[in-house]
Amino acid sequence: ALFQKLARQGIFRYAVPREFGGIRRRVQVRDLCVIRETLASMSPLADVLFAVQALAIYPLITAGTLAQQVAYLPRLTTGQHMGAFALTEPNAGSDAAATQLRARKQGDNYVLNGVKSFISNAGLAHLYVVFGSTHPARRGNGISAFVVEAGTPGLAVRERLALISPHPIGTVAFEGCCVPTTQLLGNPGKGLGIALDTLGVLRCSVGAAAVG
Repeated sequence: ALFQKLARQGIFRYAVPREFGGIRRRVQVRDLCVIRETLASMSPLADVLFAVQALAIYPLITAGTLAQQVAYLPRLTTGQHMGAFALTEPNAGSDAAATQLRARKQGDNYVLNGVKSFISNAGLAHLYVVFGSTHPARRGNGISAFVVEAGTPGLAVRERLALISPHPIGTVAFEGCCVPTTQLLGNPGKGLGIALDTLGVLRCSVGAAAVG
């Protein structure tokens, strides 16, 4: 209900370029900071919902194909879809290059196997931006990014964590999860850069939320 209220107020439009329903021609970090400071001063949950939606949106802005952007950005902007950013793993937190989730190319598909932990919006999201290794020997240079829709066979929410403060978060497993190559974000092996660019843009907004 809170997510839909934010959507009706047009808050998510500040995280999307104008051509896909956003407010400004280009996304402004200053806007993200002001919004997060304001939301956090009233509701930490509202702040989290906005921040995670922005985390799911930004990879599509920077690395998505036009077809991917047209398919997903308007729905994320209006709140028709809730997004999630699936990077963290049980043994890959601050060291994202240690990602263990494997994405093996098989014909016109990638088959994902692995686990993502502490994923905000787990079980609620309509789509997940997922980072997995397509070339394990290359470590950080072998990680790729994918858009995986929630109903994809092989994607399962294993656990939802109960926290002191309301925050939808949990563990998401990928077991033989088959996604078309058209769901690849950017080029193979460029996923870590996409993740770090996204986190870099949102990082200063974390401070703004703390101030709020």
